[in-house]
Amino acid sequence: MTLRSFQGARAWRVGADVDTDALAPGAYMKHGLEVIGWHCLEAVRADFAKGVRAGDVLVAGANFGIGSSREQAAGVLRHLGLAAVIAPSYSGLYFRNAFNLGLLLLTCPEADQIEEGEQVGVLFEGDTPRVIRSHGQCLACAPIPEFLMDMVHAGGLLPLLKQRKPS
Repeated sequence: MTLRSFQGARAWRVGADVDTDALAPGAYMKHGLEVIGWHCLEAVRADFAKGVRAGDVLVAGANFGIGSSREQAAGVLRHLGLAAVIAPSYSGLYFRNAFNLGLLLLTCPEADQIEEGEQVGVLFEGDTPRVIRSHGQCLACAPIPEFLMDMVHAGGLLPLLKQRKPS
């Protein structure tokens, strides 16, 4: 699968240790992703759900997605149209849920250099992405195995399996 690059993504910044309850608040879990999306990150960034647009990126501190294993915490960001989440590290469960649902996570040790509202791009060279900042600085990211990128391009694990199912 060819890895895709993109540019012109607006960065939304949040801090470290953003948990799954901030992404998908428990009070709204009885609803679908549309309603959960209205409340995504409201405890951390009240302006996020109303202002985020398809193609934007979320830039976070370390330990993004800690907490429960609720997959809606990754699904809501994909539902809102985020192109990627960029952070130095992720909870293991969140990492797997995100790729299973087709959400691109970029592990970038220097994510804290990206400024709020900055326009960034992502360039893939082989399996290794780089974040390209608005002034041209490149930030290295950890390589992403092809099987995970296959899930992102297919829209998640289940759509990928359906594509591969023999007719």
